[in-house]
Amino acid sequence: MSALAILGGQVVAGGTVAPGGVLVRDGLIAGVGTFAVPDDAETIDAGGKLIAPGIIDVGVFAIDPAAFSAGGITRAVLMPDQSQPLDAVALIQHAVTAGKPDVWVHPLAAATQGLKGTDLAEIGLMARAGACGTATGRGWIADSGVMQRLLSYAGALGLVTISHAEDAGLAGSAVATNGEAATRMGLPAAPAEAEALAVARDLLLVEVTGAPLHFRQLTTARALDLVRDAKRRGLPVTCGITPAHLLLSDVAMGDFRTFTRLSPPLRSEDDRQACLRALADGTIDILCSGHDPRGPEAKRLPFVDAEPGMAGAETLLSLGLGLVRDGTIAMPRLFDLLSAAPAKRFGLPGGAIAVGAEADLILIDPEAPWRISSEKMVAQAGNTPFDGLPVQGRINHLIKGGVRL
Repeated sequence: MSALAILGGQVVAGGTVAPGGVLVRDGLIAGVGTFAVPDDAETIDAGGKLIAPGIIDVGVFAIDPAAFSAGGITRAVLMPDQSQPLDAVALIQHAVTAGKPDVWVHPLAAATQGLKGTDLAEIGLMARAGACGTATGRGWIADSGVMQRLLSYAGALGLVTISHAEDAGLAGSAVATNGEAATRMGLPAAPAEAEALAVARDLLLVEVTGAPLHFRQLTTARALDLVRDAKRRGLPVTCGITPAHLLLSDVAMGDFRTFTRLSPPLRSEDDRQACLRALADGTIDILCSGHDPRGPEAKRLPFVDAEPGMAGAETLLSLGLGLVRDGTIAMPRLFDLLSAAPAKRFGLPGGAIAVGAEADLILIDPEAPWRISSEKMVAQAGNTPFDGLPVQGRINHLIKGGVRL
């Protein structure tokens, strides 16, 4: 492969943003900052724009290459909740190849057979086939014995378990969080403590097993306090969140717009503010899209009957840049949340701009204005709760393994 030199940009690397460029050769980063440009190098003038590591999106529910490319996502960690749950070696092998060459898909093995929460799946065999971890799926494993065995088994294999933090016995068929908004709309609701209950149980099992655990999304102050304390005590636990739960509260459901029907449901303003504080203080480790495109047949229904989920891949970066402009986090912290932390947690290539690292890169115009439109999204469906919101930040170039896409 010939060399590729990206020049004249602002490089997000090593916890800083500094003027310079990136040299790529043979799919790897060969130089950062200032370097001699090889005679055979193709060049890209970054024009002062950001040069950042490609985004690693943890916990997507669909393989959606067009949406991933538009959002700067070069690797996607796929949830096992597919039309056929990813509980067998052949299904994992198929998922691994499904997004190439535009995006590398890293599937998560279903924790239990058929994601039913009872009998453990053949996690070890699926790990050898390419699974980067294991996950309980959209649901919480209610049986504590099963969850303990899962953590022990996955931990012995060196795998991280992803848990859905919601006590199903308390949440039941709720579609909203207890509070004024749900009461005014007459929606079946559950207390926010359903999340903290699940987190508390799982953290106790982490203490027992010593196994690593990641909560895909945490959205309440009580749950985040539990994780904050667990980290202080040295437990191997991390957690993620989506922009929706950072930027929207349950009042966004006010017009019964089913694009705001999410799982977990939107929370109170107090919980939203607690999430922003947790993002700023490092309690939250990963910012993910929750990408779950749902067509009209799933969303053009009464709020109670609509399927939860949002198309988030295309908007993840722009909404994240908004958090930087608002002063919630700094630019290097944003790409730690989007890239470095996911790579480290799940043992994936890429995630950082450093010599010898995989050349997964994105060039970003952070000031480019655009308006989110559900009708114009390139995703498989446009069910975004941010429909109509003006944002800033567009991808100018996407480079995967040293190759311009």
